[in-house]
Parts: sequence; structure tokens; C-alpha cells
Amino acid sequence: MSILRKVGVVSAMTAVSRVFGLVREIVMAHFFGTSAIQSAFVIAFRIPNLFRRLFGEGALGAAFIPVFAEIERTEGRDRAQLFLSRILGLLVCVLALLVGLGIAATYAVQFAAEPGGRWDVAMPLTRIMLPYALFICLAAILSAVLNVRDRFAVPSLTPVILNLCWIGALVAVCPFLHTATAQINVVCWGILLAGLAQIAFQLPALRAVGYRLRFTFTGWRASPYVRQVLLQMGPASLGIALAQINICVDGWLAYYGAPWAPSALEYADRIIYLPLGLFGTAFATVLLPTFSRQAAAADRTALIATLERSLRNLFVLMAPMAIGLIALATPIVALLYQRGAFDATSTLWTARAVTAYALGLIAFSSAKTVIPVFYAHKDLKTPVKVAAWCILGNFLLNLASVLLLPEGWRHVGIALSTVLNSFANTAILLAILWRRGLRPNLGALIWSAARALLAAALMGLAVWWIHTWLTAHGLPLLLTIPLAITLGGALYLLLARLLTPAELRELLADLPLRRR
Repeated sequence: MSILRKVGVVSAMTAVSRVFGLVREIVMAHFFGTSAIQSAFVIAFRIPNLFRRLFGEGALGAAFIPVFAEIERTEGRDRAQLFLSRILGLLVCVLALLVGLGIAATYAVQFAAEPGGRWDVAMPLTRIMLPYALFICLAAILSAVLNVRDRFAVPSLTPVILNLCWIGALVAVCPFLHTATAQINVVCWGILLAGLAQIAFQLPALRAVGYRLRFTFTGWRASPYVRQVLLQMGPASLGIALAQINICVDGWLAYYGAPWAPSALEYADRIIYLPLGLFGTAFATVLLPTFSRQAAAADRTALIATLERSLRNLFVLMAPMAIGLIALATPIVALLYQRGAFDATSTLWTARAVTAYALGLIAFSSAKTVIPVFYAHKDLKTPVKVAAWCILGNFLLNLASVLLLPEGWRHVGIALSTVLNSFANTAILLAILWRRGLRPNLGALIWSAARALLAAALMGLAVWWIHTWLTAHGLPLLLTIPLAITLGGALYLLLARLLTPAELRELLADLPLRRR
């Protein structure tokens, strides 16, 4: 129960962060719409995010936490502080070098690019935000220390600082600037300051648990713990690097296909990530320790039962969200974003991307459910190998989309490629589990998913009709969308009771346990 309470804290704080993130995108849409300079900003911001996933909360964080916890438990807080200081010092040296090389590379790209072209706009923004990679990675390691000490609220709230600084720059400064270039530069500087603020926000909590922000630039080679962290983060780094590089390449291909495409994909992704970040991530957070205990006990029967039940729960939860987003993509995008620089054309482009991404809710969540089975068996290499092949297929599909589809649909092809890649990734991983003797009842799972999708499809038709009827009678979007969603949700519960009664009972039976 203690673990579930901690998960509840993380989920609540994550919800706050997601809401502020959506508000941030709404304000960005007001100022920049799907303009070329907004797309240049999206491309530029993905590069520091690549470093964050690699050296912050991603591979390094995953390797750092168990080693740090072991040192604190066996050797005391002073040795843990020394280890932390060495990791922070090593991180500063590596990232400072990479940031310096990255800044030099932006000048080279800008020199080679066409004057006034797309890359000539994106590179100056990249130069401003590259140091953010160093700050956010340091903040991520401090969050890891607090998590080890069972302090979850402050680390989970830390991403809100970025959104608040971002929104503050947009609202407090941008209205007084007269060019989009000046406004987007202010946003970049606001993000850079947010990195420092995220470090400062955690320092009081860090001191409260007995640690300090210190940097030690010696003793790396002599420390077996530092070597252990570096060795353990190898496979995870490769997997995360492949995924993040794939995201960057997707953005560059979209930018090549149309100057507005990365913006439309980013706005759509923010809508999709709200339910995915809450439900998909929550499942992954809870399942990894559960699978780990079952794997350690060699209880394959319980592990398979947990996997099957989790997938069934996800189908029942995600199917109506996916179909509902398809049915209401255009009005939802219009309600959230259509104002200021975000016009009806921007709404159309973004709604197409939301429609393409929507079914990915099932694919992305399923992947987050299956991959922890491999991690629980201490197999980090297999998901990386599978991801590498899927990423190659994704790249080829994206390339075909950019070269063959008309301009208004190229970004849709890129979004669909991402969804297909995730479905293929999950299917291959399930096949590998089957070959290894971990054999969930795939036929029953497919039948369960089909029935959930049928109930969701009937609900989607009803939601579309309700929204259309209410709009025809003059009601504004602020009323038609909540009414359509509420009535559609009630209809889905009735349909699920008829079509997926066992799955619905399982889901409802689990909810009180999670609340307690």
C-alpha cells in the first residue's frame, strides 16, 4: 500500500505537469500557430531533450538509482555523497564538452545552409537552448537522489517549473515584442533560465535529506561504483538513443516535407500525451516492480496472468479515448488552439495528425506494458534490438511519406508510421516472449481488444453525431465537446457491459484497490 500511495503522488504531480504543458502549447499556438519559426523551435528543442533522455532521467538515472541506494545502505551517507559528487562532476565534464561541440556544429550547419532558409532559422535557437541540456540533466540526477530517499512530490513537480517559466516568457514579455523572431528568442532564453530554476527548486529538499550539490572532478577511474553505473547504462543508453534519434529524424523529415509540419505534429502529440502520460506511464510504473518480484520467484503463471490482465485493462481504457479523439479531433483542436496565429488551416493540419496518432494510444500503452517483462528478467538488450529494426522500418515509411504524399498529408504519414512502428514493436516482443515459454493467450487478448474497439467505435459514431447535432443548434464548442464526451462515456460503459463484461468487471475491481 505504501508503494501505491507513492505512485498516487507521482501520478497527481504528473497530472499537474501535463495540464500546465497543455496550457503552454495553447499559448504557443496563440503566438506562433504552425508557422515556420515555430517548427524551427520544435526542431531546436528536441536536441537538448535528446541529452535529457540519455544523461538525465533516462539511462543514467536508471543506472544511478540502484547503485546510489546500495552505497547509502551499506557504506553510509558520506560515501553516497562522494559518489554523487563524482557522478555530477563527470556529468558536467561530458555534457559541457558535448554542448560545446553542438554549438560549434550549429555554426557549421548555418554556414552551409541557404541564407534565410529553414536551417538558418533553427540553428540560432539551438545554440541558445543547448546549455539547457546540462541544467536539466543535473536536475534529473537530483530528482533521482530524492526518489531514493522517498521524496517524490518535489521531483514530480519540478517539470512544472519549466512550464511556468515558459508560460511566463510568453505572457509577460512576448506581447511587447513586435517580431516573431524576437518572441521565439525570448522563449528560448526562458527555457534556459528554467533549467537553472529546476535545480534551485530541488536544493532545499536535497539539503533536508542530508545531501549537497557538489562536484568532484577526480577519482572517476578509481571508483568501482562509477564504472558500474557506466557499464549498466550502456544497453539502456543505446535503446534510448535510438528512440530519441528517431524522434529527431522524424522532425527533420517533417521539416523537410513542409515548414509547418513539425509544429502540427508537436501540437497533436501534446494532446495525445495527456492520457498516455497518465495511464500508460502509470501502468509501466506499477508493473515493473510487480513483474520483477514474479520473475525473481520464477512464478511464470502469475507473471503471465498479470500481463494478460494489464493488457485487457488497457484495451478497455484506451479504446474509447482513441476512438473519441478520432471522432472529435477537429473540434478539440479548435477549442484548445484556434486563436491568434493558429488559424483554421492550422487546425486542419493538427487535427489530421491527432487522428493519425489516436490509435497509437493502444500501441504505445501496450508497449509500455510488455517491455517491463524483459526488464524484470534483466534483459535490456532484446527490447533495444527489436526497437532498432522497427526504427529502421519507421524511417523508411517516413521517407516514403515525405517523398510520395501531397504536402498536406506528409505529416500524417509520419504520424501513422510511428503508430505502426509501435504496434510492430509490441507484436515482435510478444512473439519473443511466446518463444521463451511466457505464453499469454494471444487469441483471447485479440478477441478482447476487438470487442473493446467495437464498443468504442459505436460510441465514436454517437459522439460525432451528438457533437454535430449540438453544433447545428448553435451551441459553442465549450459546451458541445464536454456534453458529447460525457454522453459518449456513459454509452461506452453500457456497451462495454454488453460486449466486454468480464474485462469491465476486472477493471472496476482493480480501481478500489488502487484507491485504498
